[in-house]
Amino acid sequence: MAAPRSRLTALLLGALAVLGALGSCTRAPEPSAAILLRGNGPEPDSLDPQKARTVESHVVLRDLYECLTSLAKDASTAPGVAKSWEASADGLRYTFHLRDNARWSNGDRVTSDDFVFALRRLVDPATASQYAQLIDVVANAPAIVAGRAAPASLGVSAPDPATVIVRLSAPAPYLPGLLSFPSTCPVHRPTLAKEGARFTKPGVMVSNGAFTLAEWLPGSSISVVRNRRYWNDAATRLDGVKYLQIPDESAEFTRYRAGDLHVTAVVPRGQYDIVKRDYAADLHVAPQLSTYYYGFALDRPPFKGATGLRRALSLVIDRERLAQVVLRVGELPAYGWIPPGVHDYTSQTFDYAGRPMAERVAEARRLYAAAGYSAAKPLRFELRYNSGEVHGRLAVAIAAMWKEALGVEAQLTAVEFRSLMADIDARDVEMFRMSWSGDYNDAYTFLQYLKGDFGINLPRYSNPAYDALLARAATTVDTAARRALLEEAERTMLTDTPLLPLYFYVNKHLVSPRVEGWYDNVLNVVYSKDLALRREPSTLTNAVRSEPRS
Repeated sequence: MAAPRSRLTALLLGALAVLGALGSCTRAPEPSAAILLRGNGPEPDSLDPQKARTVESHVVLRDLYECLTSLAKDASTAPGVAKSWEASADGLRYTFHLRDNARWSNGDRVTSDDFVFALRRLVDPATASQYAQLIDVVANAPAIVAGRAAPASLGVSAPDPATVIVRLSAPAPYLPGLLSFPSTCPVHRPTLAKEGARFTKPGVMVSNGAFTLAEWLPGSSISVVRNRRYWNDAATRLDGVKYLQIPDESAEFTRYRAGDLHVTAVVPRGQYDIVKRDYAADLHVAPQLSTYYYGFALDRPPFKGATGLRRALSLVIDRERLAQVVLRVGELPAYGWIPPGVHDYTSQTFDYAGRPMAERVAEARRLYAAAGYSAAKPLRFELRYNSGEVHGRLAVAIAAMWKEALGVEAQLTAVEFRSLMADIDARDVEMFRMSWSGDYNDAYTFLQYLKGDFGINLPRYSNPAYDALLARAATTVDTAARRALLEEAERTMLTDTPLLPLYFYVNKHLVSPRVEGWYDNVLNVVYSKDLALRREPSTLTNAVRSEPRS
């Protein structure tokens, strides 16, 4: 159960008092603490920057840590710990200049060695980070991840405490944006050395972002407090943030209507008409670079080596119907992997996109029969997904489409998100629900996900031709030629059908009128440090607002 707000305020004020005792540079908290109550979906998998892999983890990490760069409100690249940077004429060397006043939450200076250590830790096989290949364009990174070279050979160096140099194997104009991603954030080396895996715990973690970790109640919430030693603390207007982990979107909406949340992670589709009618002023809907998909376990039956069967299942899914009838909040049907709106890229589609459904069903039935299945011998498999209203409704609708068109018998199993991730990692799944969000605004962040050696390639897709196209793109300087290679790679992948893209997301949030400074962007990144809370006008006003609107 989530802690009452009175207890949260006491907790955060107490934590602020402790922080205040740590150094004379801190200020006493305001008489009434400004605590943002932020919905954050399922439980984060980790708060270790190099090991975390879920969106929910990254939301919290972006508030706790700051990387070399950050994102502006429009998702363009902005300064972070690095106040400036420049690239060499050939695009193979970037030099980042750090702020002299960047500090860890314990007062230590943030130095270039902290970033060199973190980037080496990211690619070190001993870390077992599933985001290790994120920086594969950095010199020697692929060899280190594969165990063929030492982490110290990574193309990063610190010639002095305020300078980080990054050497690349090929030009990558997206590198500054990539280095805003939480996996590349620094970690406090003395704390990690002393505490090991415990360095992510409340009361132990030392971070360099606008907030520090105060409490983590598994299955309930995470609380952070203002970091008075953050270099730009003067611009922070919140005393703390409480992230409520509410995996069910309807339950989250109920909490919002009751006044227990200032910002929701999502908007419930089943109650979207109510939301539009009663909370129109609070509703934020905007494009997002994210794809919702069903993944095949390509390393086990029945989908291993069964390209025709996988295509048959994709052919009969009526994505327009899903978007219009089941989802109903502006999502776009996905006939490709990369969402529209990616910078300097044209999204590719399945070759059957636009064909009449009758033709698609006829082809699917031929492929289904060729794979050895029939009414007498139907395909049976389990579709596993994390619990939640939208996931359940989609699964039921798609299973009905498979049954009607082909006679497929899909067993639907809902589990908690952490259980789903564990099952996928253990390969104890046949088909699973998942999504992928762009880590930066470039097509490569989506295509890299399906590289044969990428740690978070959950379907375990492997095609040497696909990997070769990405490798060529990575060493191609000409923009148009690089784009053509990436587009060919997407078409190659779609022909293999390693997964079933279903729809492209839109950002959907309810934001209380008390929240100041909210913004929307295609990466769905909003730093809590940019937000503020208006003072509540009166207890009576809050009581009225807490009542469900009719």
